[in-house]
Amino acid sequence: MSWKIIERDPYLAPYEEAIDYRVSLFENKKKELLKKGQSLKNFANGYLYYGFHRDEDGSFVYREWAPGADEMHLTGDFNNWDRLEYQMTKVGDNFEIRIPKEKAPENGSRLKALVTKNGVTTEHIPAYANYVIQNPDNSWCAAVHIPEKPYEWHDAKTRFSKKPLIYECHVGMAGEEPRVHTYAEFRDDILPRVQKAGYNTIQLMAIMEHPYYGSFGYQVSNFFAPSRRFGTPEDLKSLIDTAHQMNIRVLLDVVHSHAVKNTQEGLNMFDGTDHQYFRREDHPAWDTKLFDYGRPEVIHFLLSNLKYWMDEFHFDGFRFDGVTSMLYYDHGLGKAFTDYGTYFSPNTDHDAVTYLMLANELIHQVSKKAVTIAEDMSGMPGMCLPSKEGGIGFDYRLSMGVPDLWIKLLKEKKDEDWSVWQLWHELTQHRPGEKTIAYAESHDQALVGDKTIMFWLCDAEMYTGMSKFNPPSLVIDRGIALHKMIRLITFTLAEDGYLNFMGNEFGHPEWIDFPREGNGWSYHYCRRQWSLVDDEDLKYRFLNDFDRVMIKNGSRQKNVPARNLWVNEGDQVLVVEKDGDICIFNFSPDRSYEGYRIPVLEEGVYQAAFSTDDTAFAGFGRVDHKYRYHTEKDAEGMTCFYTYLPSRTAIVFKRKNK
Repeated sequence: MSWKIIERDPYLAPYEEAIDYRVSLFENKKKELLKKGQSLKNFANGYLYYGFHRDEDGSFVYREWAPGADEMHLTGDFNNWDRLEYQMTKVGDNFEIRIPKEKAPENGSRLKALVTKNGVTTEHIPAYANYVIQNPDNSWCAAVHIPEKPYEWHDAKTRFSKKPLIYECHVGMAGEEPRVHTYAEFRDDILPRVQKAGYNTIQLMAIMEHPYYGSFGYQVSNFFAPSRRFGTPEDLKSLIDTAHQMNIRVLLDVVHSHAVKNTQEGLNMFDGTDHQYFRREDHPAWDTKLFDYGRPEVIHFLLSNLKYWMDEFHFDGFRFDGVTSMLYYDHGLGKAFTDYGTYFSPNTDHDAVTYLMLANELIHQVSKKAVTIAEDMSGMPGMCLPSKEGGIGFDYRLSMGVPDLWIKLLKEKKDEDWSVWQLWHELTQHRPGEKTIAYAESHDQALVGDKTIMFWLCDAEMYTGMSKFNPPSLVIDRGIALHKMIRLITFTLAEDGYLNFMGNEFGHPEWIDFPREGNGWSYHYCRRQWSLVDDEDLKYRFLNDFDRVMIKNGSRQKNVPARNLWVNEGDQVLVVEKDGDICIFNFSPDRSYEGYRIPVLEEGVYQAAFSTDDTAFAGFGRVDHKYRYHTEKDAEGMTCFYTYLPSRTAIVFKRKNK
């Protein structure tokens, strides 16, 4: 069979058999998992069977998959933590118990599962627990959370923009006070900021419960439990419902690449063995457990998890964390993916590839409007092509090389040595037919140990130089100018989507450092200082205002690639066309150009719509917005106009009706 992925990229022709194998494993796994006529959508219902449920007669039912366990008991405050009273019945590889209404745990009751293997009994949180709480002694347990009536949603008329403009968020650190903030506070305080900023999608991090706050939510213990730190499940639903009423899409940062090693809080050793949900080896860099993607019951658990978040909480899709780690047995650690053979070698984990294909098919069965994004730095071919074309099925891939490019330039090269050819190449390259989400920086660059772009540009001078009343500062002026230019060129050359971490749009001055032993368990750096951008006397608001104008202008553009109209390496000038807009970037730190020729595609009249040098954005006001530029033919017959290009400035021109 000839695959469309090969038609798009002929360099894949030698690997046609490998692509055949990829798709055949996917199709065969579906046949293994599904009954005749069954879909993945109807298969992924584990959360409706396992875990805690209340029957129509009021009795309480608890079921668990624990093939290696000899015995299981249910205990809790409802029976004074009696460890022997409620022994569960083993049915095949499952255990279950039914407790009559008069003895059943009430809402809020704390529960644990007791697992006995070879005479040793251990305590665990049920695998499908949908509500987990921390006790005063810092231990964790499940709690009964069965609402009296379903949450009443108000999002039926939601309409999403096609191009995702993503605001990456962490609920707990979204407020300014040095503490953990809530779903309700995010709903009331942050969503209006997101809406005003023009972003049409939020990506929520650290929602799946995790025992260690400082893991940023990436060491998950309870996959079906929204983090209790931030409020109740109904609070999370209200947040999502409110976002939908603002026509803001909500994505979950889902972690299926690994799990925390904890036994009492997590899935590890749940049935008394080390190989129920996981492989026997651990992740060598993260010290976490690795899912066994080849085991049908594990696939059922993970697929059910995805459907649960969409069905119960109305999430609109997922950003899959750590996809590179999933794809390869060596997890891509220290590996340079320099040739196609690295993608189709014995190092490729075909079980993980198959799982990701199943996950994408399921998600899009549940909702045709769903969005899936892969965090893959390896560049696996077909990541964002459908399985029928030989791909894995994601909608987008994060352009992880872009922030690396910016940080490398800021660290290693003088401004006058920046190559505009390199910028064009790095910011536009992607696999044929595959969509990407571009970003200048994300939460990764904001974490302690690294620096945000604004911090790389200005460093300590941000603490003293961001007042409007301070004497002029070359460091601050350069930082503000390049912060805007870096964002604008990244956004302009992004064909498919864009991402920003909350606060970075206005140059948040400090890193993120979660409370930990090394900082005295302080929340000082685990928050967002919105007061800085709200203060009319500080320059942060200029960056924020520019970002809003940039997003507003870009949200009106069609999803079309930018076209390269002119690159002059010596001048450090790049001119591109994006859906009719003419975007000019002069990266020279000290050279302004009089009467610079600007080639265009259409004759007419052009006028500057906005620029990074506008005084409204803390620029020097060197761009004339009133002048209308009439095109003409140059000596070579090219349609163009001539304009003044200030140094270290980007300008967006629009074609006007005569």
